[in-house]
Amino acid sequence: MRIMRAGTAPSKAGPEGYFTGAVRLDPLNTADAPGTVISVRVTFEPGARTAWHTHPAGQTLIVTEGCGRVQREGGPIEEIRPGDVVWFAAGERHWHGAGPDTAMTHIAFQEAIDGISVDWQEHVSDADYAG
Repeated sequence: MRIMRAGTAPSKAGPEGYFTGAVRLDPLNTADAPGTVISVRVTFEPGARTAWHTHPAGQTLIVTEGCGRVQREGGPIEEIRPGDVVWFAAGERHWHGAGPDTAMTHIAFQEAIDGISVDWQEHVSDADYAG
């Protein structure tokens, strides 16, 4: 058993290459081998969002606070709220982030395959974010 005490892992700013706007990453857990699950709490300030990306083994998001947006390539922008659980299939191109006027926090779970848990792509344009 391992207990990860709140506040023991430092917060990090979301790297500009992968995010638009102010984003805070709080690592929660990385599985010991042979496990591959990574979990992180992500807080997006209003208007902040990820770049387009995919995950080789998929991704689960659990919204804990605020109101946000998610979109898979070719689909509509969907609003997400606390208690919502979002699943993106392996290889499904998508983005997620806060609403334009509200912050949003979610917990993200993804697995790594051969040490890779995400394939980052181009930023989501302001026009695409606005829908």
